[in-house]
Amino acid sequence: MAMTLTPTIALDLGSTALKAGLLTGGGEFAAVFSRPAPAATGENGICECDALAYLTTATELLDLCLADACGNAGLGLSCQRSSFLLWDKISGLPVTSLISWQDTRGEAGCKALRSQEPLIKSLTGLRLTPYYFAPKLRVLLEEYPALRDDLEQGMLLAGTLDSFLIYHWTGGNRYQTDVSMAARTLLMDVRQADWSPVLCDLFGIPLNILPAITPSAGLDLALNNGCTLKADIADQSAALIASIRPDGAEALVNLGTGGFVVRYLPGQDAMPPDGYLQTLVYQDTDSKPHSAIEGTINSIAAALAPYPYRDCRLEDLAESTQLFCLCEPNGLGAPYFRETSGIVFSAPVDHLDEHQIACLLLEGIIFRVTRILEDFRLYYGLDRVYLSGGLSEVPALRQGIAACASLEVHDLQQKDASLLGAAILAAGLPPAYQRKSVQVPQTTDTDALKDKYRQWKIWFDALFET
Repeated sequence: MAMTLTPTIALDLGSTALKAGLLTGGGEFAAVFSRPAPAATGENGICECDALAYLTTATELLDLCLADACGNAGLGLSCQRSSFLLWDKISGLPVTSLISWQDTRGEAGCKALRSQEPLIKSLTGLRLTPYYFAPKLRVLLEEYPALRDDLEQGMLLAGTLDSFLIYHWTGGNRYQTDVSMAARTLLMDVRQADWSPVLCDLFGIPLNILPAITPSAGLDLALNNGCTLKADIADQSAALIASIRPDGAEALVNLGTGGFVVRYLPGQDAMPPDGYLQTLVYQDTDSKPHSAIEGTINSIAAALAPYPYRDCRLEDLAESTQLFCLCEPNGLGAPYFRETSGIVFSAPVDHLDEHQIACLLLEGIIFRVTRILEDFRLYYGLDRVYLSGGLSEVPALRQGIAACASLEVHDLQQKDASLLGAAILAAGLPPAYQRKSVQVPQTTDTDALKDKYRQWKIWFDALFET
């Protein structure tokens, strides 16, 4: 498919790095410029950083790309979800730091609303956790009533990072966010793609202080920096657009700091099984919503870090046939959401060396991923799986998933997936455009691992009585 004539820049504002690149006609970046993200500070659940530093660095990166694009380009903007700030409507200056998605100050508010979680999940598709925008904003407005007054009087604005940047780059003329960012606030009705009066009332947040919600693509918004904003999207949604197709029986398995397994839902009315998250991935140029089902695996990188897991080979797995593991030190993620006291083993492991423990941890990740993929295949059909993230580079992990899942498994070769997805959406290209991957070969002699997976499921189901 031919590229659009207008050069396209993508900008990805993550928690660890800010990146920008100019997309070429071949669907690749001519160059990617990167800068470290502003350092986060805080303790006891507080995690904040400098919002103006984000604005300044993002503008510098855009200028580098605009120089190569002769000063005129379409822009695809990708941002970390749920990080937000308050700023002065007249001056545009922040009155709070950028409060990170990692900030947990809203935990007490979540506990107070626990009885309302079924209603919240039915409207948002999400669990009630302090990582989202609404619980943190609720606490902020309770602690500082003057901020609420100034917001209600229109003196201050509140929004996610994309809202803040767009406000500045339009000279204060646009106060908006896209549907995929709004979907991760706990304030948007995922089926209506609009702010929910019910949710706003539950969290004590005035609906009229929130930015307008736009589709993710087809924006055509002229900015004062020489760009035309074509697309605005959450970072994980952008990575999904770069990796899999919404009309295929495909799933993305991302293995990084944590893990998530995502498959597009076959229709807007399709409902995920109990426990799984529903993600509104994006709205296209026709305002058509694309939603996905998501399973999560918590804190796997931290669990593996003390052990020599990269030295483990596929043939080393399933050595301890009756010893099972849950490799999620902070509790099980979707669809189970069960608290655990650290990594769980089915029996004491004091007699094992670090290499053997590393193998057990890898098995725990492989088996959890496989279990989620089995559910996706059962409910919606599944033919092919794509792997991404730093931990997918571990041969034993990707080979173990290919063996146990009994599906065609591919290792994605493309880098900077969120950046690429934002560019694809802004340029009007189809999802997974020019996708590059290598199929993970099915190896022989994996019967022991497959058999151990079947035994692990029996142990796992008995452990949690699922």
